[in-house]
Amino acid sequence: MEFPALHQKVNDAPLVYFDHAATAQKPRKVIDAMTRYYEFDNANVHRGVHHLSQRATRAYEEARMKTVRFIGAEDPSEVIFTSGTTASINLVAQSWGSAHLQAGDEVLVTGLEHHANLVPWQMICTRTGAHLKIVPVNDLGEVSTESVAQMLHSKTRIFAFSWISNALGTINPAHEWVRLAHEKGITTLIDAAQVVAHQPIDVHNLGVDFLCFSAHKMMGPTGVGVLYGKKSILETLEPVVGGGDMIDEVTYEKSTWADLPYRLEAGTPNIAGVIGLSAAIDFLESIGWSNIERRESELLQYALLKLGSIPQIRFIGQPNNRAGVISFVVDGVHPYDLGTLLDEQGIALRTGHHCAQPLMHHFGISGTCRVSLALYNTLEEIDQLEKALIRALRLMGKVQAQ
Repeated sequence: MEFPALHQKVNDAPLVYFDHAATAQKPRKVIDAMTRYYEFDNANVHRGVHHLSQRATRAYEEARMKTVRFIGAEDPSEVIFTSGTTASINLVAQSWGSAHLQAGDEVLVTGLEHHANLVPWQMICTRTGAHLKIVPVNDLGEVSTESVAQMLHSKTRIFAFSWISNALGTINPAHEWVRLAHEKGITTLIDAAQVVAHQPIDVHNLGVDFLCFSAHKMMGPTGVGVLYGKKSILETLEPVVGGGDMIDEVTYEKSTWADLPYRLEAGTPNIAGVIGLSAAIDFLESIGWSNIERRESELLQYALLKLGSIPQIRFIGQPNNRAGVISFVVDGVHPYDLGTLLDEQGIALRTGHHCAQPLMHHFGISGTCRVSLALYNTLEEIDQLEKALIRALRLMGKVQAQ
């Protein structure tokens, strides 16, 4: 059983899991790697000369080196382990933002953003007097490059955007947007949480200044994330969390900081989680990106066809370039009610605003039902979803009984 959690019944029906964008299921390889750490190597890192600490430290730092290679970084000091994408963006907003933003400056984000790439910028703008600007979304759920170019100007200090929308699956042209920003001397940050399990990332080729993602989106554990930053920029950041392992020397009067990456990794890290991230990288690479992309494209096209054949379903956002995420509503039916009826049939999908309330308001709705696909899904599961939806709509009186 490669994914143990998928081999169970929910409400007496085989589980069908379509909530990958919220968190991916974990392969046995990841679970076993974390269990081995707790069974045999459970010790703190960087501080001990004893054997267990040395083994734990070696596994932890090997995971950093593997992550460097995985995203195409150039130096291990460019990879900071955090608790997730949210923590990574907050670190940049608080540290970089405090040093570089002042009254009258602008921070640019898009109308597609997850709250994690919106709220931290609201907070730092309130503190510094900078202004948060939003690149608008069109009715297809897209942000045009023309609009981005128009809103990047001399007052813009940073452009922070999601590569793939978690709510709609829109794939943004990350390379082009980074290039446009850099032509005007503007710092860039990419939220890559929805990218990291679906296609390769090469930060050197992108040229991006900061990039963030979470392990649990890529079949690793929760509570672990990565902040990539260009070394020349990270070296200018002041720590926002103080404590153990991030210091060089401490006296009662003052403290000095350790070198990168440790100055930005205060306290005992999620050691088992980082080891799980390492195993998740191994798992994805063992399958191969071409196989993953081909499989997920097939699933997406089939799901769009099947869901599109149900007249009562109205898609929210139909971007021309999209990942394996489909958001939809049924007029007159609350997403929670539909989601509950699907759960009773063993179908797990996400309902609500998907931490993107402003985007939902743009479409005049409170939330959607969201199907998000992964390599472990099957065409047969999509057929089950179609049947479960029709059955649920029939119970709600939205489909004529036959």
